[in-house]
Amino acid sequence: MAKLQVLDHPLIQHKLSLIRDEKTGSKEFRELVEEVAMLMAYEVTRDFPLQEIEVKTPVAIAKSKVLAGRKVGLVPILRAGLGMVDGMLRLIPAAKVGHVGLYRDPETLMPVEYYCKLPSDIAERDLIVIDPMLATGGSAAAAIRFLKDRGAKNIKLMCLIAAPEGIQAVQKAHSDVDIFIAAVDEHLNEHGYIVPGLGDAGDRLFGTK
Repeated sequence: MAKLQVLDHPLIQHKLSLIRDEKTGSKEFRELVEEVAMLMAYEVTRDFPLQEIEVKTPVAIAKSKVLAGRKVGLVPILRAGLGMVDGMLRLIPAAKVGHVGLYRDPETLMPVEYYCKLPSDIAERDLIVIDPMLATGGSAAAAIRFLKDRGAKNIKLMCLIAAPEGIQAVQKAHSDVDIFIAAVDEHLNEHGYIVPGLGDAGDRLFGTK
């Protein structure tokens, strides 16, 4: 079973409280989401392998460590996932970015892919699927399935806030995918919103309603 990790670092929790606040405007909301994504990146990438090299300092030769040629791909789920990408890229600037767009069919209520653009070498990359909210889990599970269908083998999921229902849905559908979140909230309401949550992340990021 893949791991579920709640990132309870004080800086993440402090900034998440500001993100939740309904008085936080779009500009500050975007900045905070980017900052939290950058902080979360430390834990999401903790198991990346290292290799030892020698570096000539002004004093002597030092045995140092660098990333072992790991190829990384970031895959935000449109549109709210876009708000977390820049924070991740600040720490992993060499990562390639793919995009997955989904909508829910009003009759079947199943996620339908409307856009998918991915790096050509997706099978060789460690992919991090990004979405601020893990509510029902339907979109995240579907996005992960689309990636696997295209050859992806190593996938992680990173979200700000999750409902227990969403966590269970992703774990049931993809028991091999590690999930990293900043907070587990109480439940989903009758409209599928996370309670207490933070509202509609896409609307708050982009100033729409």
